[in-house]
Amino acid sequence: MGSPFTITLYCDDAARASLAAAAAFKKAEALNEILSDYQDSSEINRLSQTSGQGRYVRVSAPLFDILQRALEAGRLSRGAYDISVGPLVKLWRAARKTKVFPNADSIKSALQNTGYRYIHLDSIKQAVMLEHKGMMLDAGGLGKGFVAAAALEVLDQNGIDCAMVNAGGKIVTGQPPPGKQGWLIGINAPEEKETLLPQLLLLKEMSVATSGDIYRYVEFNGKRYSHIVDPATGIGLTRRKNVTAIARDGCTADWLATACSILSTRKSMKLIKKIPGAALLITERKGGGIRERSSSNFKDYLNKAF
Repeated sequence: MGSPFTITLYCDDAARASLAAAAAFKKAEALNEILSDYQDSSEINRLSQTSGQGRYVRVSAPLFDILQRALEAGRLSRGAYDISVGPLVKLWRAARKTKVFPNADSIKSALQNTGYRYIHLDSIKQAVMLEHKGMMLDAGGLGKGFVAAAALEVLDQNGIDCAMVNAGGKIVTGQPPPGKQGWLIGINAPEEKETLLPQLLLLKEMSVATSGDIYRYVEFNGKRYSHIVDPATGIGLTRRKNVTAIARDGCTADWLATACSILSTRKSMKLIKKIPGAALLITERKGGGIRERSSSNFKDYLNKAF
């Protein structure tokens, strides 16, 4: 899905560890074939090609699962997360390549082909209908967390419960390393690729995702536009902040980080309270320092030894 994918695990049997890791990577690759919008042949892209045909299309269990989760995310976030933003994502990817700002007509046209409410699911037949012609699904805002969680599950099924999976910064953790209370995980400082915030997370059997624009953005007339597009306006975000979301599963942490990048801080904190166990940190540069705002429970996931 356009990101590096790494597995860290502990096991006292090298052969078993190797087999388990191979099975987890195989699972990740299989899901990539289903969910990647970078591959024309992926199942999600083939489904998008049926948009506007007025018919339900039977899909695989993983794709149906992620679409169910995506529609729930859309409902909970009131559209801040929207898996149907594919036309807008395509427009802004082209802008990053050509350095040409999307014109108003292009954005308006793309917006007309979005809307998670126009995705219809038939749970009995495990089928999907995309109501409007031109709709394109993009699982980038929750897919990496979904795949990471699936890979961790495969490791567990192969007897490896002490592991961490990192799918492009979307991290899921199992049991901690031997003799440790959890996995130590750093959080990037806003507008920094290498610098971390002073405090580290200490997680076990939890997931974390951070969204920001430090790696993918485009500048026009001195203004930076993020790769994260607001589904309401069709414009890449311009407010430069990092959003770190913690949740019990990778898929939820992933879409929360995306949605809370778009929502105001007040609405983000309200959303987090709807998800049991979830926590949120928002950081941004202010003057010469870093401004931090977090949910009241975020401190519960910090390394207390700091």
